[in-house]
Formats: sequence, structure tokens, C-alpha cells
Amino acid sequence: MKHFFACILCAVLLISCKQNTTAPAENQKEESKRQPDLPPNLVEVLEAHGGLDQWQRMNNLCFTMGEGDGKEVHTVDLNSRKTLITTSNYSLGFNGDKVWLLQDSTYFNPERARFYHNLMFYFYAMPFVLADDGIVYSETDSLTMEGMKYPGIKIGYKSDVGDSPDDEYVLYYHPKTKQMQWLGYTVTYGKEGKSDDFHYIKYDTWKDVNGLKLPETMNWYTVKDGVPVEQRSERKFSQPSVTATRLSEKLFEKPEEAEFVE
Repeated sequence: MKHFFACILCAVLLISCKQNTTAPAENQKEESKRQPDLPPNLVEVLEAHGGLDQWQRMNNLCFTMGEGDGKEVHTVDLNSRKTLITTSNYSLGFNGDKVWLLQDSTYFNPERARFYHNLMFYFYAMPFVLADDGIVYSETDSLTMEGMKYPGIKIGYKSDVGDSPDDEYVLYYHPKTKQMQWLGYTVTYGKEGKSDDFHYIKYDTWKDVNGLKLPETMNWYTVKDGVPVEQRSERKFSQPSVTATRLSEKLFEKPEEAEFVE
């Protein structure tokens, strides 16, 4: 029964994510949103990806990662960051307060649910999520790859922000186009203190979606002596949709058959 429910929900989401890329009339009225105090080089990067103003006009984001049995459909309310991930094996959601999980068996480790519920959204919504509240920006060294020097912007968080405030990111951008090219990041979830173990993703290709540039492929790299040296895995993204349409909050509510997880 749970597996059947997950399949139905996944089908519904695929339809909702293909809805019109323009907002309905009642949502076309632009809301005034706070403009954060951002470093000038980050503003340039954001402009190269469509601009923060356009991002802030959007209310939902949908994308599909992978294919076949490994396909995941991600749906996110961009204001509340409520999230729903559906696959043929499980459904995972965040209702704004708690994470819930629905599955037939132990296909997905419940202990990873809280960590995973917004992980791929955060990578996918780069660089725009780096303009969120509670971020501390600082200068950092450039990253040199294949003779190209990519300037960087280091991102940290205030102590009361999110589940992993000790996480750190470094956005590296192309010096001419200003588009994001690399991301360095640490993982501190479930640990204490900051880490100097940086992982690296190359943002290989981008797709124009409703005035914004969103990732089409990401490549994870092995790291040696603190720098990326060789591609080890690739993730592809499809069926992107980002619109001003407001999704129903019921979409993110825990189904009766699901269980809350810590």
C-alpha cells in the first residue's frame, strides 16, 4: 500500500512540476522582499544566473534527478522551504517543522532523512541559496584548474542557522562570465565544530528556466591535497520548473501511513 501511494504521489508531482512557467494572475503582483547586503562579486554571480530579483519572484521549484528506479522528483516551497521528494521506493517530506518518511521497507535509512531532505535542493538552487539570511561572507583564495583561476567567495553561517551551522561553502566563479563553476563544501551534520575537509562539485552545464540559470549536470570530484583532481561521479537533472505559483501546503503534510523521523 505504501509503495502504491508513493507511485501515485510521484505521478501527481510530475504533473504539477510541468505546470505553466508563468504565475496565475493573482500571483503576478510582485511582492517586496528584503534585499540582503551582499558582496559585490556575489551580486555579479547572481546577475549572471538571472538575478536575485527574479529568484525572489518565484514561489516553487521542481526538478528531477536521475532516471529509472533511481529517479527522484523534488518539489520545494521557496518561501517556507517545505520539501517533498518522491521516488518509486519511498517518499520523504518536510512540513516546515518535522521530516517524515513513507516507504515499504528500509530502502531509505531513516537516520539519513533529516540530513537528506534538503541536501540536493541546496546544491541545485546554487548560487541563489547563498543569499539566504544568516550567512557570513569572507574572502578566500582562488581555485586554479587547468590553467584557469577561479575567484572564490567563502560562506559561513551564524550559530543559530539551520541544522548544520558549522558547514562552510566556497563558491568559485568564472572570471569573465561570472557564472558559478565550482563549489567547495564541508559536511558537519551530526558532528561538533567546523571541518577543513572540503568536497568539490563542478557545475558543468546550466539550463535557462523562466529567466534563471539552473544546473543541468553536476560532477563530484576526488580531492588530493585539498584540491579537486579527478571526476568520480556525475548527476543529471531534468524537468526543471521554477514559477511564482503557490503550491498547496497540503502537498507537504505527512500522509497517514508515513512516520516522523528525527
